[in-house]
Amino acid sequence: MLLVLVLAFLLLPVVEIYVIIQVGQEIGAWPTIALLVAETLLGGWIVRREGRRAWRVLQETFGRGVMPDRELADAALVMIGGVLLLTPGFVTDVLGLAFVLPFTRPLVRRGLVRFAERRVRRMEARAAAYPPGIGGIGGLGDLRGGPFGPSRDGGREAGPEPSGPVVRGEVIHDEPADSAEGGGSPSRT
Repeated sequence: MLLVLVLAFLLLPVVEIYVIIQVGQEIGAWPTIALLVAETLLGGWIVRREGRRAWRVLQETFGRGVMPDRELADAALVMIGGVLLLTPGFVTDVLGLAFVLPFTRPLVRRGLVRFAERRVRRMEARAAAYPPGIGGIGGLGDLRGGPFGPSRDGGREAGPEPSGPVVRGEVIHDEPADSAEGGGSPSRT
């Protein structure tokens, strides 16, 4: 995913310049510049209108006490679309309009939700591939043989199994005030 983002940030300006040059050769330099300015102004107006609408719907959803999943996604898409629309270029304007317009935004949202679901399933499958105690995503595994158990405690022998819940950690003792090591400051033993 990181590679895709880096390539997008590197290739997108090159594609934008190429498209602007191609459009400029077809209709001329000044009409191309005027078209870019008009798209930016129109995009700014659409973002402002849709941003207000998304904000109002988000506030209404919060007011009802409902989790605003769709509304938050719409607000984020309007914001991203606004950034794309205010970026000079034809390709970013088309993408920005897809994110901002009320009839294309649900399609983009559904596509992004499907993409995120696939990524989560893939990460869960990767995490399930790790045996208990190895790690994985949050994989503490079996605490007796995992990263907090006897196999990781510096070679000390494990005592008898406790009969209740156990919190593993270090014991910190306060040294007496007349100690030569610093007059009563806590130290780890």
